[in-house]
Amino acid sequence: MYRPDPVDPGSWLRPALTAIGLLLTATTASAEPDRVDPATGAATWEMQQDGVTLSLTQLLPDQVRAFYLNRGFEPADAERFALACVYMTVLRNDSAPSELSFRLADWEVRRNGEARALPSLDAWLSEWEARGVPPSARVAFRWAQFPPEQSYAQGEWNQGMLATGLPPASRFDLTARWTLAGETFEGRLTDVRCAE
Repeated sequence: MYRPDPVDPGSWLRPALTAIGLLLTATTASAEPDRVDPATGAATWEMQQDGVTLSLTQLLPDQVRAFYLNRGFEPADAERFALACVYMTVLRNDSAPSELSFRLADWEVRRNGEARALPSLDAWLSEWEARGVPPSARVAFRWAQFPPEQSYAQGEWNQGMLATGLPPASRFDLTARWTLAGETFEGRLTDVRCAE
């Protein structure tokens, strides 16, 4: 049982304020993005763990549409991808003690208590072929995407577009997995929001 300090009459209040402060920090820390671009309003969520940095930055649907229209996509095809909750994704091996390896097939999004895999690059490419997207536009799409698997030595990194397949304005948690020296690690970005 907690007993107040007789010399410090306010001591009884300090543990309660500390507990409230910790509760508020835990509740709000994951709900807000780490950065918001003042010009576009695009938000970024970032985590650092085990010498690895992962960040997701919203790509606004207009940005995605313009990018793919300028690479030979028809408006309906560009729209299909633009509304798939797309992020500029960066994964860096800043100071991990060994080579970092990952496979996007091991990552998942969790929304409304349900976990699901990210749409695969192969699935997108198959869809574009079935919809008649020209080969040159499919190549441009392929090279703009975050790689489906990769290994990075210390100091190496990559970036690319990553679609979650969720509707605009959705909220979700991302679980990313990677290996270091044969051991699997997991990082999470929580309460990430798709652009509206």
